Amino acid sequence: MAIPWLSALKIIPWGDVISHAPSVLEKARDLMARKPADAAPPSMATPNAHDEVPSLGELKNRLLATSLQIDELQQRQTQLTQTVRELAEQNAALLSAVSGLRQTLRLWVVGLALAFVGLGALAYTQLF
Repeated sequence: MAIPWLSALKIIPWGDVISHAPSVLEKARDLMARKPADAAPPSMATPNAHDEVPSLGELKNRLLATSLQIDELQQRQTQLTQTVRELAEQNAALLSAVSGLRQTLRLWVVGLALAFVGLGALAYTQLF
């Protein structure tokens, strides 16, 4: 049974999401600015299964395969970091848009209230 979208959206604490948007954006920028040399690489040493000394060619092949895997992981990490940064920027833009819409809504409510008061005063003067 699927949850209706409206009730699912009501569950999300949008106030918290919007209030944390600037800090998420700042953390994403910090993550992008961090150099890859900041983190110490984990040890790549693995014990041999049969205590045999691998040949130099086998070691070179392992090194090349591991190097390719590291390059691929670095590319993925860069892409994920870029995606997080873009999402944080979009979240910040959403925050500013929501703030602008709230201000516009307040102005419309005040204008509508003034219009009703004016119409009530006009009707009062016409009837009495």
